[in-house]
Amino acid sequence: MNDTKRPLIITSLSIASVLLMIAVYFVPIWWVALTAPNYPETAFPEGVRINFHMNGVFNGCTLIEKEEIVEEEALDCVHEMDTINHYVGMYPIAAGGPIERGFSPFLITLLIIMVIGFAISDPKKRRIFLGAAFAVNIVWMGMTIYKTDGLNFQNEGYLFALMNQLDQDANDKTLGTVTMVDSDRALKQLRDSIAGKDVDIDDYEEAISSNSTSEESTESVMSEKQRLITQLRETYDNDLSKGNVTDEWAGNGYQLMAWHYGKVLGRYFNNQDEIQPMVKALRIATHVVFVGLIGAMLLLIIAGTRETKNIFYWLMILVPMALPVFFIIDYASWLWWYGHTLNDMGAFAVKPFMPTVFGEGKVAQFATFSYPSLGFGLMMLNSVLLATIALMRRKESL
Repeated sequence: MNDTKRPLIITSLSIASVLLMIAVYFVPIWWVALTAPNYPETAFPEGVRINFHMNGVFNGCTLIEKEEIVEEEALDCVHEMDTINHYVGMYPIAAGGPIERGFSPFLITLLIIMVIGFAISDPKKRRIFLGAAFAVNIVWMGMTIYKTDGLNFQNEGYLFALMNQLDQDANDKTLGTVTMVDSDRALKQLRDSIAGKDVDIDDYEEAISSNSTSEESTESVMSEKQRLITQLRETYDNDLSKGNVTDEWAGNGYQLMAWHYGKVLGRYFNNQDEIQPMVKALRIATHVVFVGLIGAMLLLIIAGTRETKNIFYWLMILVPMALPVFFIIDYASWLWWYGHTLNDMGAFAVKPFMPTVFGEGKVAQFATFSYPSLGFGLMMLNSVLLATIALMRRKESL
């Protein structure tokens, strides 16, 4: 190959890799389904199916449009699978991977920066790029996880999945509606009523009409992300009023992850003696991962910006290349956790088991299916591109 063309090819492949990793974040990576005689194929052509994304678990069931079946919306198969699993003592699906999902935007951004950094052959330019890019990622991560109202910097899909996993319909537009009222007029009406004065009915109806118009106007300008954050806050404040939580709403990732994790764990098995140590462990893990990611980025800036024969320089391509392997390890680990962390409050006592990672399995009367989806295929394609880039860079250094 002509040496003058190699840098151009490496740059082109690196751009393609970045686009693939962005796409991976927004498409399902893996899917799991359950079939049983009580879930007929006519109503459940793919069984009770869920899709795993980087930022959450989403419904894999679709709306069935047949004359003999009347459905206004598709069955939420995440809830359905949770209901099935809890009978044998399994925790809800949302209990798995809370740290991975919460940090997923910053992790995928880290990998993207590493790929671009590897493509930059000049150490000085690489140092400048990594320093600036990692600084942005660190600030973004810090604001999202710890800053008050940091959820505004989180992605919408992650918030949607969290809301839906609380047994609430995240598509319900009536939830999370901020009510805007004319407070002066409302207060005057209240005072007049208490004082026994006659209340002007026309003025009262006008106030109600004004309030209704304000509500409609508020709903129209509220973004989907803000609506989800408002829903989450309303649910949190409800727990606060009941004494289930003690801290006022901060609206950041650290608070949300811990609260949501505890709430999900206690959905079917509200044994706080077991739940609270798990929530405490998650809080500690959040801090550890946050500091660990910052440490990794600083290390790459310091050690990965030297000559191309440096091991840290090569880690910038090897780590993103191994993303499919990391996913499988993480996915299998959580499946093991689900099958070996069974709550004694389950309706049926079963021995700890390992759910099917890949292929078909059998649990009681249920057939289980677990297979890669589009996102995993894009991961594999990305690994091939990165391997090609690594080989080309390797030839340059010989």
